[in-house]
Amino acid sequence: MDFFIVIRTRTVSMHVNKMAGETFDAILDLFPKIIPDAKINSNGWWSFIGPYGKSKVKFNSNRSLGILDHQYVDEESSWNIPMRIIPNGDFSEIIIVLTKPEQLTNFQFDERVEKINKIAISMKTMLESES
Repeated sequence: MDFFIVIRTRTVSMHVNKMAGETFDAILDLFPKIIPDAKINSNGWWSFIGPYGKSKVKFNSNRSLGILDHQYVDEESSWNIPMRIIPNGDFSEIIIVLTKPEQLTNFQFDERVEKINKIAISMKTMLESES
């Protein structure tokens, strides 16, 4: 008898009216603006109080390859989030893959994805409004 595990994922993608390098830099600059109480430590972890309690995030980035992966940990769950900034002429595409953490129920995961979608829409607006 073969067993397999079904892993739930969601992909968030958006078109940004900026070149890839500008988008990459702007996202990193945007993080402390979105979360003003975030403090970075010597290991590159940003710590802050989020909607699910004490939280931290660390970016694992490579600008030349458009990699902006990050780890996110709060009091309820931990996430490894692949994120890519893909060049598209004078524009860029952002792709984020969200994989359901084992600690969350399907319902909790769906709620989180909905909140992340709203954050992504706000982020796009902020990215495109900056010169």
